[in-house]
Amino acid sequence: MADETTPAVAGTDAAAPQAQFAIQKIYVKDLSFEAPGTPMVFNEQGNPDLNLNLNQKVAKLADDVYEVVLGINLSCKLGDKVVYIVEVEQAGIFGLTGFDERNLDFMLGTYCPNVLFPYARQLASELIQAGGFPPFYLQPINFEAIYAESLRRRAEQLKSATAPAVGNA
Repeated sequence: MADETTPAVAGTDAAAPQAQFAIQKIYVKDLSFEAPGTPMVFNEQGNPDLNLNLNQKVAKLADDVYEVVLGINLSCKLGDKVVYIVEVEQAGIFGLTGFDERNLDFMLGTYCPNVLFPYARQLASELIQAGGFPPFYLQPINFEAIYAESLRRRAEQLKSATAPAVGNA
């Protein structure tokens, strides 16, 4: 019985366009570590204040080929003194074929950063530890939630840009 349905399913799959995703290259685009208060900061006591900023850039390199760059900026302060600053730009070249515009945007905004994040997190942790500080492990990031928020902002901007101006007549 399985033999009867296999050709029909295989024929259906072959006729339908398939979306394909391929990682072509993962690499470090930019990397920076600064510890301006060393060595005096090693004797400082207190609770560090950590500030994390994420950013993402997408560039189309060719038909169905995109570069995605995930940027992580992490700064640590004790009071008004900067303990360290870590900047990582982890990049990848991705092949995406057969995606409609909406799904392509979703893949570039969520899936690609999810692929890059473990590499960026590892680099940041290694830089901090190599600087003489305890290792710091970034918690997982929900790129789907970040993407949903960016969609909401885009819709809000589009709505305000197309809204008629209200003024005195």
